[in-house]
Amino acid sequence: MQWPTHEVTNQVPELHDYNIFTTDIALTDGVRREQAGWHEANLTRSGAELGSREILHLGYLANHHLPELVTHDRFGNRIDCVEFHPSWHELLRLLRREGLHALPWMQPGPGAHVARAAGYFMHSQVEAGSLCPTTMTFASIPVLQNEPALFASLQSKLFSCEHDPRDLPLAQKNSILIGMGMTEKQGGSDVRTNTTVARPLNGEGRGAEYALTGHKWFFSAPMCDAHLVLARTDAGLSCFFVPRWRPDGRKNAVLVQRLKDKLGNRSNSSSEVEFQDACGVMVGDEGRGIPTIIEMASHTRLDCVIGSAGLMRQAFVQAAHHAKHRTAFGRHLAEQPLMRNVLSDLALESEAATLLMLRLARAFETPGDPLQRAWRRIVTPAAKFWICKRALEFTGECMEVWGGNGYVENGPMARLYREAPVNSIWEGSGNVMCLDVLRAVEREAEGFLLLLSQLNDVAAAHPGLRNLVAALRNDLAMPPEQREMLARRFVQRLVIAVQGSLMLQHAPAAVAEAFIASRIDAECGRVYGTLAAPALQQEILNRAWPV
Repeated sequence: MQWPTHEVTNQVPELHDYNIFTTDIALTDGVRREQAGWHEANLTRSGAELGSREILHLGYLANHHLPELVTHDRFGNRIDCVEFHPSWHELLRLLRREGLHALPWMQPGPGAHVARAAGYFMHSQVEAGSLCPTTMTFASIPVLQNEPALFASLQSKLFSCEHDPRDLPLAQKNSILIGMGMTEKQGGSDVRTNTTVARPLNGEGRGAEYALTGHKWFFSAPMCDAHLVLARTDAGLSCFFVPRWRPDGRKNAVLVQRLKDKLGNRSNSSSEVEFQDACGVMVGDEGRGIPTIIEMASHTRLDCVIGSAGLMRQAFVQAAHHAKHRTAFGRHLAEQPLMRNVLSDLALESEAATLLMLRLARAFETPGDPLQRAWRRIVTPAAKFWICKRALEFTGECMEVWGGNGYVENGPMARLYREAPVNSIWEGSGNVMCLDVLRAVEREAEGFLLLLSQLNDVAAAHPGLRNLVAALRNDLAMPPEQREMLARRFVQRLVIAVQGSLMLQHAPAAVAEAFIASRIDAECGRVYGTLAAPALQQEILNRAWPV
């Protein structure tokens, strides 16, 4: 027998049917400011669609119905096919339609990178796994453009805004996705230890065909139509374009051994593969594989920053929505002083991350300018270190706002929390990023001095921020061994100085002051909810979530 034992009350309504773009003041203002206002109508339309119940549910479905590896067909032929739930292909269709795989290359001009970053930022709030093949395709284009003959055969398929899920040779596809295969068992980030070898088949050097033998421990998105792969020739590590299908129409010998059972990013298939004389075309100069992919890495690292900033924004929005509707001890959570402190602090962190990702995207539009190059080469790895690290703590704090309801898988918070660590690990862990920042500071000495001068100009009227910039100058005088040991401290200072200067320039003065004062206050530490400006908290929250 069944009968009601209680009335269901005080449960927060699901957040859906809101515009992800127009409800984000920092994003909308930033798009206009950073010369991407021409794309605002598209972003407004996309923001409404992405915030709909139907599209948000696609993110749940794609992570609930995981990809499955099918190594052989029913006749015993090796096919190495990964099968996905229809929600995955629908998400890729949305990404492709918005041009997030190639927008700045398809429509070059002022604000193109910013427009694309804004769209990517919004999609990351719906589903992050589908961004992986999108990012890799986007980052591969400037590398492939340096190979005129190869790029000419691929350009229309790379620039297509149609998603083509069919597993066919390149010539038969309407559009293609490009993946990456760098990491091997023994090396991790140290790709110089790679053992995969490439044997020439038809000539040698750039544009020639090679047979690859070896393995990759992390082979991202194996159903991509081709991958950029590092393999060793007599001249050293070289980069190769390795398609799923050989030019003669046979399947290439890239054997998928298994899919990774991952903590997060579960909708996206990551795999282990072996090459058994797989056919590949050399891209870039022989023995210069690592410099060839450096350009690619800078774009993928930017996307790590954008994606983590998007996760933070969605986690905050979910926490703020929950706090406005949930009551405890006689009041809504959002009305309680300590909860307002926590939410305000989270709002500041999210806005600073949004400002930084948009500013970095703009720096990618003028790579020849020494100052913009410094933003790109120095601030990008610094931001990847800091924003991706902060996302872990941030999503955990937002989950805590939900309490036990946030710890179950049929709500959004658990997926956001599990998704947060991947960007800290992928494309270089924290130590790798900090060491890369130090190397970039040495190589871009002129640009770094210009960056410090720019920060100092903004900080002129703010003693705390000015002291932070002065500390960065002093850090440069340390002996190399000590500087390396303290690299994380240096990078943290750099990012906080950059975020503080951006907040001073683009946020209301009182909001910027609250951010800077708390981030340079040793007593605040890293726990959210320690702001010392109670009068500002409602203003901060109204700005961050005006719904």
